[in-house]
Amino acid sequence: MPKNAVGTADAAAGAPQQNSRNEEGNSTVAGAGAGSSHSRNNSSTSRGGRDVSRTGVGDFQPGANSAIGATPQRMPASPPPPLTNEETAMVDGVINSLLSARSCARAADLKVDLDASSIHKICARAEKIFLSEPGLLKLKAPINIVGDIHGQFLDLLRYFEIGGLPPNTQYLFLGDYVDRGKNGVETTMLLLAFKLKYPDKIYMLKGNHECTTISRMYGFWDECAVKYSETSWREMNAVFKTLPLAALVNDRIFATHGGLSPDLISLRDINAIERPSDVPIDGLLCDLLWSDPTKDSAVWMPSDRGVSYCFGERIVDDFLQAFDVDIIVRAHQVVPEGFEFFPANTRKLVTVFSAVNYCNQFDNAGAMMLVDKDLVCSFHVLKPETSEVPLAPRVNSFTRPQTPRPD
Repeated sequence: MPKNAVGTADAAAGAPQQNSRNEEGNSTVAGAGAGSSHSRNNSSTSRGGRDVSRTGVGDFQPGANSAIGATPQRMPASPPPPLTNEETAMVDGVINSLLSARSCARAADLKVDLDASSIHKICARAEKIFLSEPGLLKLKAPINIVGDIHGQFLDLLRYFEIGGLPPNTQYLFLGDYVDRGKNGVETTMLLLAFKLKYPDKIYMLKGNHECTTISRMYGFWDECAVKYSETSWREMNAVFKTLPLAALVNDRIFATHGGLSPDLISLRDINAIERPSDVPIDGLLCDLLWSDPTKDSAVWMPSDRGVSYCFGERIVDDFLQAFDVDIIVRAHQVVPEGFEFFPANTRKLVTVFSAVNYCNQFDNAGAMMLVDKDLVCSFHVLKPETSEVPLAPRVNSFTRPQTPRPD
Protein backbone atom coordinates (compact mmCIF):
# COMPACT_ATOMS: atom_id res chain seq x y z
CA MET A 1 0.00 0.00 0.00
CA PRO A 2 1.18 3.62 -0.37
CA LYS A 3 3.77 4.52 2.25
CA ASN A 4 2.29 7.97 2.80
CA ALA A 5 -1.16 7.02 4.07
CA VAL A 6 -2.72 4.89 6.75
CA GLY A 7 -5.92 3.18 5.73
CA THR A 8 -7.71 2.61 2.46
CA ALA A 9 -11.34 2.62 3.57
CA ASP A 10 -13.73 4.48 1.28
CA ALA A 11 -16.03 5.82 3.98
CA ALA A 12 -14.48 8.33 6.35
CA ALA A 13 -15.47 8.25 9.99
CA GLY A 14 -17.32 11.07 11.62
CA ALA A 15 -14.62 12.73 13.67
CA PRO A 16 -15.69 13.54 17.22
CA GLN A 17 -15.23 17.18 18.09
CA GLN A 18 -12.50 18.26 20.48
CA ASN A 19 -14.07 18.10 23.90
CA SER A 20 -11.55 16.14 25.92
CA ARG A 21 -11.00 16.45 29.64
CA ASN A 22 -7.74 16.07 31.49
CA GLU A 23 -8.36 13.06 33.68
CA GLU A 24 -6.53 14.69 36.60
CA GLY A 25 -8.55 17.90 36.26
CA ASN A 26 -6.91 21.31 36.22
CA SER A 27 -5.20 21.15 39.58
CA THR A 28 -1.45 20.93 40.02
CA VAL A 29 -0.19 17.38 39.90
CA ALA A 30 1.60 16.42 43.08
CA GLY A 31 4.66 14.41 42.28
CA ALA A 32 5.68 12.74 39.08
CA GLY A 33 8.58 10.94 40.69
CA ALA A 34 8.80 8.63 43.66
CA GLY A 35 8.62 10.43 46.97
CA SER A 36 8.56 13.91 45.45
CA SER A 37 6.10 16.71 44.90
CA HIS A 38 6.21 19.08 41.99
CA SER A 39 4.56 22.26 40.84
CA ARG A 40 5.86 23.73 37.60
CA ASN A 41 5.87 27.46 37.07
CA ASN A 42 3.66 27.71 34.00
CA SER A 43 4.75 31.22 33.14
CA SER A 44 7.62 29.87 31.05
CA THR A 45 8.10 27.17 28.47
CA SER A 46 11.86 26.99 28.75
CA ARG A 47 13.66 23.82 29.70
CA GLY A 48 17.32 23.15 30.15
CA GLY A 49 18.24 26.51 28.63
CA ARG A 50 16.16 25.81 25.50
CA ASP A 51 13.28 28.22 25.00
CA VAL A 52 10.68 26.17 23.17
CA SER A 53 8.40 29.20 22.82
CA ARG A 54 11.01 31.10 20.79
CA THR A 55 10.60 29.13 17.57
CA GLY A 56 7.64 27.06 18.65
CA VAL A 57 8.55 24.15 16.41
CA GLY A 58 10.03 20.79 17.26
CA ASP A 59 13.75 20.27 16.69
CA PHE A 60 12.96 16.92 15.09
CA GLN A 61 15.65 15.53 12.83
CA PRO A 62 14.47 14.10 9.49
CA GLY A 63 15.49 10.50 9.19
CA ALA A 64 16.27 10.30 12.90
CA ASN A 65 14.25 7.11 13.23
CA SER A 66 16.86 5.26 11.19
CA ALA A 67 19.39 2.88 12.68
CA ILE A 68 22.16 5.44 12.19
CA GLY A 69 22.70 8.06 14.84
CA ALA A 70 24.84 9.16 17.75
CA THR A 71 22.30 8.74 20.55
CA PRO A 72 23.57 6.07 22.99
CA GLN A 73 21.18 3.15 23.03
CA ARG A 74 20.10 1.11 26.03
CA MET A 75 20.71 -2.51 25.13
CA PRO A 76 17.73 -4.75 25.98
CA ALA A 77 18.40 -7.62 28.36
CA SER A 78 18.15 -11.24 27.28
CA PRO A 79 14.61 -12.64 27.51
CA PRO A 80 13.95 -15.21 30.24
CA PRO A 81 13.82 -18.91 29.32
CA PRO A 82 10.50 -20.45 28.33
CA LEU A 83 7.97 -21.18 31.04
CA THR A 84 8.37 -24.49 32.81
CA ASN A 85 5.40 -26.83 33.02
CA GLU A 86 4.84 -25.74 36.60
CA GLU A 87 4.98 -22.07 35.66
CA THR A 88 2.63 -22.63 32.73
CA ALA A 89 0.11 -24.31 35.02
CA MET A 90 0.32 -21.39 37.45
CA VAL A 91 -0.14 -18.78 34.71
CA ASP A 92 -3.03 -20.72 33.17
CA GLY A 93 -4.69 -20.90 36.57
CA VAL A 94 -4.46 -17.12 37.01
CA ILE A 95 -5.80 -16.48 33.49
CA ASN A 96 -8.71 -18.88 33.91
CA SER A 97 -9.59 -17.48 37.32
CA LEU A 98 -9.63 -13.91 36.01
CA LEU A 99 -11.53 -14.77 32.83
CA SER A 100 -14.24 -16.39 34.97
CA ALA A 101 -15.32 -12.85 35.85
CA ARG A 102 -16.85 -12.54 32.37
CA SER A 103 -20.11 -13.75 33.92
CA CYS A 104 -20.24 -10.73 36.24
CA ALA A 105 -22.68 -7.99 35.28
CA ARG A 106 -21.25 -5.39 37.67
CA ALA A 107 -17.83 -4.67 39.12
CA ALA A 108 -19.35 -4.99 42.60
CA ASP A 109 -20.09 -8.66 41.84
CA LEU A 110 -16.49 -9.41 40.87
CA LYS A 111 -14.83 -11.82 43.27
CA VAL A 112 -11.44 -13.15 42.18
CA ASP A 113 -8.93 -14.33 44.75
CA LEU A 114 -5.37 -14.36 43.50
CA ASP A 115 -2.61 -16.04 45.44
CA ALA A 116 0.07 -13.60 46.65
CA SER A 117 2.72 -16.11 45.58
CA SER A 118 1.36 -16.10 42.02
CA ILE A 119 1.44 -12.29 41.94
CA HIS A 120 5.06 -12.37 43.09
CA LYS A 121 6.13 -14.96 40.51
CA ILE A 122 4.31 -13.32 37.61
CA CYS A 123 5.69 -9.89 38.45
CA ALA A 124 9.26 -11.18 38.78
CA ARG A 125 9.16 -12.81 35.36
CA ALA A 126 7.31 -9.91 33.71
CA GLU A 127 10.11 -7.53 34.73
CA LYS A 128 12.60 -9.65 32.80
CA ILE A 129 10.38 -9.81 29.73
CA PHE A 130 9.81 -6.05 29.58
CA LEU A 131 13.51 -5.31 30.08
CA SER A 132 14.24 -7.59 27.13
CA GLU A 133 12.12 -5.27 24.95
CA PRO A 134 13.29 -1.87 23.66
CA GLY A 135 11.78 1.36 24.96
CA LEU A 136 10.35 1.94 21.47
CA LEU A 137 8.59 -1.21 20.31
CA LYS A 138 8.54 -2.10 16.61
CA LEU A 139 5.26 -3.91 15.94
CA LYS A 140 3.42 -5.25 12.92
CA ALA A 141 -0.27 -5.04 12.05
CA PRO A 142 -2.88 -6.41 12.48
CA ILE A 143 -3.16 -5.15 16.03
CA ASN A 144 -5.81 -3.78 18.40
CA ILE A 145 -4.91 -0.67 20.41
CA VAL A 146 -6.52 -0.02 23.79
CA GLY A 147 -6.35 3.21 25.80
CA ASP A 148 -6.81 3.92 29.51
CA ILE A 149 -8.57 1.15 31.48
CA HIS A 150 -8.02 2.50 35.01
CA GLY A 151 -8.98 -0.62 36.89
CA GLN A 152 -12.31 -1.05 35.06
CA PHE A 153 -11.68 -4.76 34.64
CA LEU A 154 -15.05 -5.63 33.15
CA ASP A 155 -14.39 -3.14 30.34
CA LEU A 156 -11.11 -4.93 29.63
CA LEU A 157 -12.94 -8.25 29.42
CA ARG A 158 -15.44 -6.72 26.99
CA TYR A 159 -12.63 -5.60 24.70
CA PHE A 160 -11.17 -9.11 24.76
CA GLU A 161 -14.61 -10.50 23.95
CA ILE A 162 -14.89 -8.13 20.99
CA GLY A 163 -11.36 -8.45 19.66
CA GLY A 164 -10.62 -12.04 20.63
CA LEU A 165 -8.24 -13.47 23.19
CA PRO A 166 -4.52 -13.96 22.68
CA PRO A 167 -2.94 -15.69 20.86
CA ASN A 168 -5.60 -15.20 18.19
CA THR A 169 -5.32 -11.41 18.38
CA GLN A 170 -2.40 -9.06 19.00
CA TYR A 171 -2.88 -6.13 21.40
CA LEU A 172 -1.09 -2.90 22.28
CA PHE A 173 -2.15 -1.26 25.55
CA LEU A 174 -1.30 2.43 25.99
CA GLY A 175 -1.02 2.49 29.78
CA ASP A 176 -3.00 3.60 32.84
CA TYR A 177 -4.06 0.16 33.96
CA VAL A 178 -4.62 1.18 37.58
CA ASP A 179 -6.09 3.91 39.83
CA ARG A 180 -9.60 5.36 39.94
CA GLY A 181 -11.32 2.02 39.23
CA LYS A 182 -11.73 -0.76 41.77
CA ASN A 183 -9.95 -3.58 39.93
CA GLY A 184 -6.47 -2.42 39.04
CA VAL A 185 -4.98 -5.62 40.46
CA GLU A 186 -7.15 -7.85 38.27
CA THR A 187 -6.52 -5.67 35.20
CA THR A 188 -2.76 -5.69 35.71
CA MET A 189 -2.47 -9.37 36.53
CA LEU A 190 -4.52 -10.57 33.55
CA LEU A 191 -2.39 -8.52 31.16
CA LEU A 192 0.84 -9.68 32.80
CA ALA A 193 -0.28 -13.32 32.78
CA PHE A 194 -1.12 -13.06 29.08
CA LYS A 195 2.26 -11.39 28.52
CA LEU A 196 4.05 -14.34 30.14
CA LYS A 197 2.11 -16.90 28.11
CA TYR A 198 2.03 -15.01 24.79
CA PRO A 199 4.86 -12.45 24.90
CA ASP A 200 4.56 -11.64 21.18
CA LYS A 201 0.79 -11.04 21.32
CA ILE A 202 0.43 -8.64 24.27
CA TYR A 203 2.38 -5.38 24.42
CA MET A 204 2.06 -2.89 27.26
CA LEU A 205 3.24 0.72 27.42
CA LYS A 206 3.78 2.78 30.53
CA GLY A 207 1.17 5.39 31.46
CA ASN A 208 1.49 8.28 33.89
CA HIS A 209 -0.36 6.25 36.54
CA GLU A 210 2.25 3.49 36.37
CA CYS A 211 4.21 5.50 38.90
CA THR A 212 4.70 4.92 42.63
CA THR A 213 3.71 8.44 43.66
CA ILE A 214 0.63 8.68 41.45
CA SER A 215 -0.63 5.16 42.18
CA ARG A 216 -0.24 5.80 45.90
CA MET A 217 -2.40 8.92 45.63
CA TYR A 218 -5.16 7.83 43.25
CA GLY A 219 -6.32 4.50 44.62
CA PHE A 220 -4.09 1.60 43.61
CA TRP A 221 -2.16 1.50 46.88
CA ASP A 222 -5.41 1.40 48.85
CA GLU A 223 -6.78 -1.34 46.61
CA CYS A 224 -3.69 -3.49 47.09
CA ALA A 225 -3.60 -2.87 50.84
CA VAL A 226 -7.21 -4.00 51.23
CA LYS A 227 -7.09 -7.01 48.88
CA TYR A 228 -3.52 -8.19 49.37
CA SER A 229 -0.67 -6.17 50.88
CA GLU A 230 1.67 -3.29 50.28
CA THR A 231 4.16 -5.90 49.10
CA SER A 232 1.94 -6.73 46.11
CA TRP A 233 1.66 -3.00 45.32
CA ARG A 234 5.44 -2.69 45.36
CA GLU A 235 5.90 -5.77 43.19
CA MET A 236 3.51 -4.48 40.54
CA ASN A 237 5.12 -1.04 40.64
CA ALA A 238 8.50 -2.70 40.10
CA VAL A 239 7.04 -4.10 36.87
CA PHE A 240 5.65 -0.69 35.90
CA LYS A 241 9.16 0.76 36.08
CA THR A 242 10.26 -1.60 33.31
CA LEU A 243 7.45 -0.99 30.80
CA PRO A 244 8.27 0.25 27.27
CA LEU A 245 7.37 3.86 26.51
CA ALA A 246 6.22 4.01 22.87
CA ALA A 247 5.59 1.88 19.81
CA LEU A 248 5.76 2.08 16.03
CA VAL A 249 3.31 -0.05 14.06
CA ASN A 250 4.63 -0.85 10.57
CA ASP A 251 6.73 2.33 10.90
CA ARG A 252 3.57 4.32 10.07
CA ILE A 253 1.70 4.65 13.40
CA PHE A 254 3.41 6.17 16.44
CA ALA A 255 1.80 5.27 19.76
CA THR A 256 2.51 6.48 23.28
CA HIS A 257 0.46 7.23 26.37
CA GLY A 258 0.57 11.03 26.50
CA GLY A 259 2.21 12.79 23.61
CA LEU A 260 5.20 14.63 22.20
CA SER A 261 8.12 16.38 23.87
CA PRO A 262 10.41 19.31 23.05
CA ASP A 263 13.23 17.01 24.19
CA LEU A 264 12.42 14.38 21.54
CA ILE A 265 14.95 14.98 18.78
CA SER A 266 15.30 11.43 17.46
CA LEU A 267 13.14 8.37 18.00
CA ARG A 268 16.37 6.75 19.14
CA ASP A 269 16.14 9.00 22.19
CA ILE A 270 13.29 6.80 23.45
CA ASN A 271 15.48 3.71 23.39
CA ALA A 272 18.16 5.63 25.28
CA ILE A 273 15.89 6.14 28.32
CA GLU A 274 17.08 4.02 31.21
CA ARG A 275 14.73 1.40 32.60
CA PRO A 276 13.75 0.45 35.28
CA SER A 277 12.68 4.00 36.00
CA ASP A 278 9.91 5.83 37.78
CA VAL A 279 8.54 9.03 36.26
CA PRO A 280 10.73 12.16 36.60
CA ILE A 281 9.22 15.61 37.03
CA ASP A 282 10.31 16.78 33.57
CA GLY A 283 12.15 15.70 30.46
CA LEU A 284 11.42 13.25 27.66
CA LEU A 285 10.08 10.38 29.77
CA CYS A 286 7.77 12.73 31.65
CA ASP A 287 6.42 14.30 28.45
CA LEU A 288 5.74 11.00 26.71
CA LEU A 289 3.41 10.15 29.61
CA TRP A 290 1.94 13.56 30.50
CA SER A 291 1.73 15.91 27.49
CA ASP A 292 -1.51 16.72 25.65
CA PRO A 293 -2.51 18.20 22.28
CA THR A 294 -4.13 21.64 22.39
CA LYS A 295 -6.09 23.82 20.00
CA ASP A 296 -5.08 26.91 22.01
CA SER A 297 -1.62 27.09 20.43
CA ALA A 298 -0.02 25.92 17.23
CA VAL A 299 3.22 25.18 19.05
CA TRP A 300 4.26 24.49 22.67
CA MET A 301 2.53 25.93 25.72
CA PRO A 302 2.46 25.15 29.46
CA SER A 303 0.06 22.46 30.56
CA ASP A 304 -2.73 23.21 33.01
CA ARG A 305 -1.97 19.84 34.60
CA GLY A 306 0.99 21.53 36.27
CA VAL A 307 3.45 19.15 34.63
CA SER A 308 4.84 18.78 31.08
CA TYR A 309 3.51 20.69 28.04
CA CYS A 310 0.69 20.99 25.56
CA PHE A 311 1.52 20.91 21.86
CA GLY A 312 -0.32 22.31 18.86
CA GLU A 313 -0.97 21.30 15.28
CA ARG A 314 2.29 22.65 13.92
CA ILE A 315 4.25 20.45 16.35
CA VAL A 316 2.22 17.45 15.22
CA ASP A 317 2.92 18.31 11.57
CA ASP A 318 6.65 18.66 12.30
CA PHE A 319 6.74 15.27 13.99
CA LEU A 320 4.82 13.44 11.26
CA GLN A 321 6.97 14.99 8.54
CA ALA A 322 10.32 14.47 10.26
CA PHE A 323 9.75 10.82 11.13
CA ASP A 324 7.68 9.87 8.06
CA VAL A 325 4.79 8.74 10.26
CA ASP A 326 1.12 8.92 9.26
CA ILE A 327 -0.67 9.27 12.58
CA ILE A 328 -0.04 9.59 16.33
CA VAL A 329 -2.17 7.39 18.61
CA ARG A 330 -2.31 8.32 22.29
CA ALA A 331 -4.59 8.00 25.33
CA HIS A 332 -4.42 10.02 28.59
CA GLN A 333 -7.59 12.13 28.23
CA VAL A 334 -11.27 11.34 28.64
CA VAL A 335 -13.06 11.90 25.33
CA PRO A 336 -16.87 11.68 25.04
CA GLU A 337 -17.09 9.12 22.25
CA GLY A 338 -14.09 6.98 23.18
CA PHE A 339 -11.91 8.35 20.37
CA GLU A 340 -11.27 11.86 19.14
CA PHE A 341 -9.16 13.29 16.34
CA PHE A 342 -6.87 16.29 16.68
CA PRO A 343 -7.28 18.72 15.07
CA ALA A 344 -10.94 18.04 14.41
CA ASN A 345 -11.66 16.86 10.84
CA THR A 346 -8.06 15.70 10.32
CA ARG A 347 -6.38 12.32 10.68
CA LYS A 348 -3.10 13.44 12.23
CA LEU A 349 -3.57 12.40 15.86
CA VAL A 350 -6.22 10.39 17.66
CA THR A 351 -6.90 10.03 21.37
CA VAL A 352 -8.23 6.61 22.40
CA PHE A 353 -9.83 6.31 25.85
CA SER A 354 -11.21 2.90 26.78
CA ALA A 355 -12.70 3.20 30.29
CA VAL A 356 -16.49 3.54 29.85
CA ASN A 357 -18.40 5.83 32.23
CA TYR A 358 -15.02 6.81 33.66
CA CYS A 359 -15.05 6.81 37.47
CA ASN A 360 -18.87 6.69 37.26
CA GLN A 361 -18.57 10.47 36.92
CA PHE A 362 -18.43 10.81 33.12
CA ASP A 363 -20.99 9.87 30.50
CA ASN A 364 -18.27 8.82 28.08
CA ALA A 365 -18.05 5.90 25.70
CA GLY A 366 -14.93 3.78 25.47
CA ALA A 367 -13.17 2.70 22.30
CA MET A 368 -10.63 0.25 20.94
CA MET A 369 -8.72 1.03 17.76
CA LEU A 370 -8.43 -1.84 15.28
CA VAL A 371 -5.60 -1.78 12.74
CA ASP A 372 -5.84 -4.45 10.07
CA LYS A 373 -3.00 -5.95 8.03
CA ASP A 374 -3.42 -3.23 5.37
CA LEU A 375 -3.30 -0.50 8.04
CA VAL A 376 -6.99 0.29 7.66
CA CYS A 377 -7.91 1.74 11.04
CA SER A 378 -11.33 1.49 12.66
CA PHE A 379 -12.86 1.86 16.11
CA HIS A 380 -15.10 -0.36 18.16
CA VAL A 381 -17.08 1.82 20.55
CA LEU A 382 -18.56 0.64 23.85
CA LYS A 383 -21.51 2.83 24.74
CA PRO A 384 -21.94 4.24 28.23
CA GLU A 385 -24.82 2.98 30.36
CA THR A 386 -26.63 6.28 29.88
CA SER A 387 -26.08 8.67 27.01
CA GLU A 388 -27.97 11.82 26.12
CA VAL A 389 -26.19 12.35 22.81
CA PRO A 390 -25.92 10.05 19.79
CA LEU A 391 -22.63 8.19 19.57
CA ALA A 392 -20.48 7.54 16.54
CA PRO A 393 -21.22 4.30 14.67
CA ARG A 394 -20.00 1.18 16.43
CA VAL A 395 -17.18 0.73 13.94
CA ASN A 396 -15.69 3.58 11.93
CA SER A 397 -12.93 3.39 9.33
CA PHE A 398 -10.84 6.24 8.07
CA THR A 399 -8.17 7.20 5.61
CA ARG A 400 -5.62 9.75 6.74
CA PRO A 401 -4.35 12.05 3.95
CA GLN A 402 -0.68 12.59 3.34
CA THR A 403 1.03 14.57 6.06
CA PRO A 404 1.25 18.24 5.03
CA ARG A 405 4.63 19.89 5.12
CA PRO A 406 4.73 22.72 7.69
CA ASP A 407 5.04 26.22 6.31
